[in-house]
Amino acid sequence: MYWIDFPPAWTLYGALAAWGLSRIEPGWLVFGPYHAALGGAVIALGLGLMLWASATMLRRKTEVMPGREAAALVTDGPFRFSRNPIYLGDLMLLTGAALIFDAPLALALVPLLAAILQARFIRPEEAMLRKRFGAGFEAWAGRTRRWL
Repeated sequence: MYWIDFPPAWTLYGALAAWGLSRIEPGWLVFGPYHAALGGAVIALGLGLMLWASATMLRRKTEVMPGREAAALVTDGPFRFSRNPIYLGDLMLLTGAALIFDAPLALALVPLLAAILQARFIRPEEAMLRKRFGAGFEAWAGRTRRWL
Protein backbone atom coordinates (compact mmCIF):
# COMPACT_ATOMS: atom_id res chain seq x y z
CA MET A 1 0.00 0.00 0.00
CA TYR A 2 2.97 2.32 0.67
CA TRP A 3 3.84 2.56 -3.02
CA ILE A 4 0.31 3.71 -3.89
CA ASP A 5 0.54 6.63 -1.44
CA PHE A 6 4.09 7.70 -2.22
CA PRO A 7 5.16 11.09 -3.66
CA PRO A 8 6.41 9.74 -7.03
CA ALA A 9 3.15 7.78 -7.37
CA TRP A 10 1.12 10.97 -6.87
CA THR A 11 3.26 12.67 -9.51
CA LEU A 12 2.63 9.76 -11.88
CA TYR A 13 -1.13 9.98 -11.21
CA GLY A 14 -0.96 13.67 -12.12
CA ALA A 15 1.01 12.96 -15.30
CA LEU A 16 -1.51 10.29 -16.33
CA ALA A 17 -4.34 12.76 -15.68
CA ALA A 18 -2.47 15.35 -17.77
CA TRP A 19 -2.24 12.84 -20.61
CA GLY A 20 -5.96 12.11 -20.25
CA LEU A 21 -6.78 15.80 -20.36
CA SER A 22 -4.70 16.13 -23.51
CA ARG A 23 -7.00 13.56 -25.14
CA ILE A 24 -10.01 15.74 -24.27
CA GLU A 25 -8.47 18.89 -25.72
CA PRO A 26 -6.05 17.57 -28.36
CA GLY A 27 -3.97 19.66 -30.68
CA TRP A 28 -4.56 23.11 -29.25
CA LEU A 29 -0.84 23.88 -29.23
CA VAL A 30 -1.58 26.46 -26.58
CA PHE A 31 2.07 26.45 -25.59
CA GLY A 32 3.29 26.89 -29.15
CA PRO A 33 5.25 24.58 -31.41
CA TYR A 34 8.02 24.13 -28.83
CA HIS A 35 5.80 22.81 -26.05
CA ALA A 36 7.51 19.41 -25.99
CA ALA A 37 11.01 20.91 -25.81
CA LEU A 38 9.93 23.33 -23.10
CA GLY A 39 8.25 20.53 -21.15
CA GLY A 40 11.34 18.35 -21.51
CA ALA A 41 13.52 21.17 -20.20
CA VAL A 42 11.24 21.68 -17.18
CA ILE A 43 11.33 17.93 -16.48
CA ALA A 44 15.13 17.86 -16.82
CA LEU A 45 15.45 20.76 -14.36
CA GLY A 46 13.05 19.04 -11.96
CA LEU A 47 14.98 15.77 -12.12
CA GLY A 48 18.25 17.65 -11.66
CA LEU A 49 16.87 19.38 -8.57
CA MET A 50 15.66 16.07 -7.17
CA LEU A 51 19.04 14.40 -7.78
CA TRP A 52 20.93 17.34 -6.25
CA ALA A 53 18.71 17.22 -3.15
CA SER A 54 19.00 13.44 -2.84
CA ALA A 55 22.79 13.57 -3.21
CA THR A 56 22.97 16.29 -0.56
CA MET A 57 20.92 14.16 1.83
CA LEU A 58 23.02 11.07 1.15
CA ARG A 59 26.25 13.04 1.75
CA ARG A 60 24.82 14.02 5.14
CA LYS A 61 24.00 10.33 5.74
CA THR A 62 20.32 10.96 6.31
CA GLU A 63 17.18 9.31 5.01
CA VAL A 64 15.85 10.22 1.56
CA MET A 65 12.69 8.13 1.71
CA PRO A 66 9.60 10.06 2.91
CA GLY A 67 8.32 9.32 6.37
CA ARG A 68 11.51 7.86 7.75
CA GLU A 69 13.35 9.56 10.59
CA ALA A 70 16.13 11.91 9.55
CA ALA A 71 19.60 11.45 11.02
CA ALA A 72 20.61 15.02 10.17
CA LEU A 73 18.95 18.34 9.47
CA VAL A 74 20.06 19.15 5.92
CA THR A 75 20.20 22.90 5.30
CA ASP A 76 22.82 23.14 2.55
CA GLY A 77 22.70 22.50 -1.18
CA PRO A 78 19.22 23.09 -2.59
CA PHE A 79 17.86 23.09 0.97
CA ARG A 80 19.25 26.64 1.29
CA PHE A 81 16.50 27.81 -1.09
CA SER A 82 13.64 25.39 -0.42
CA ARG A 83 12.74 23.17 2.51
CA ASN A 84 11.30 20.67 0.01
CA PRO A 85 13.37 20.63 -3.18
CA ILE A 86 12.44 17.03 -4.01
CA TYR A 87 8.73 17.82 -3.80
CA LEU A 88 9.37 20.99 -5.80
CA GLY A 89 10.95 18.70 -8.40
CA ASP A 90 7.74 16.63 -8.41
CA LEU A 91 5.77 19.78 -9.24
CA MET A 92 8.22 20.56 -12.03
CA LEU A 93 7.79 17.05 -13.45
CA LEU A 94 4.02 17.49 -13.57
CA THR A 95 4.35 20.96 -15.10
CA GLY A 96 6.67 19.52 -17.75
CA ALA A 97 4.20 16.73 -18.49
CA ALA A 98 1.39 19.26 -18.97
CA LEU A 99 3.62 21.16 -21.40
CA ILE A 100 4.70 18.04 -23.31
CA PHE A 101 1.10 16.87 -23.64
CA ASP A 102 0.04 20.43 -24.57
CA ALA A 103 -2.70 20.19 -21.95
CA PRO A 104 -3.30 23.61 -20.38
CA LEU A 105 -6.11 22.24 -18.20
CA ALA A 106 -3.54 19.92 -16.63
CA LEU A 107 -1.71 22.91 -15.16
CA ALA A 108 -4.56 23.06 -12.63
CA LEU A 109 -3.26 19.72 -11.33
CA VAL A 110 0.02 21.32 -10.19
CA PRO A 111 -1.45 23.21 -7.19
CA LEU A 112 -3.57 20.14 -6.43
CA LEU A 113 -0.42 18.00 -6.31
CA ALA A 114 1.23 20.64 -4.11
CA ALA A 115 -1.72 20.47 -1.69
CA ILE A 116 -1.59 16.66 -1.60
CA LEU A 117 2.17 16.60 -1.02
CA GLN A 118 1.87 19.23 1.70
CA ALA A 119 -0.96 17.44 3.53
CA ARG A 120 0.24 13.84 3.13
CA PHE A 121 4.01 14.24 3.40
CA ILE A 122 5.41 17.70 4.14
CA ARG A 123 3.44 18.51 7.30
CA PRO A 124 4.16 15.13 8.94
CA GLU A 125 7.83 15.35 7.94
CA GLU A 126 8.11 18.88 9.33
CA ALA A 127 6.52 17.75 12.60
CA MET A 128 9.08 14.93 12.80
CA LEU A 129 11.96 17.33 12.07
CA ARG A 130 10.63 19.88 14.58
CA LYS A 131 10.47 17.20 17.27
CA ARG A 132 13.93 15.79 16.50
CA PHE A 133 15.89 19.01 15.82
CA GLY A 134 13.89 21.62 17.77
CA ALA A 135 15.40 25.10 17.58
CA GLY A 136 17.65 24.12 14.67
CA PHE A 137 14.62 23.23 12.58
CA GLU A 138 12.74 26.36 13.67
CA ALA A 139 15.67 28.59 12.69
CA TRP A 140 16.01 26.95 9.28
CA ALA A 141 12.24 26.99 8.68
CA GLY A 142 12.19 30.67 9.64
CA ARG A 143 14.71 31.62 6.97
CA THR A 144 13.87 29.07 4.24
CA ARG A 145 10.56 28.95 2.39
CA ARG A 146 8.61 25.73 2.13
CA TRP A 147 8.58 25.73 -1.67
CA LEU A 148 10.61 28.60 -3.15
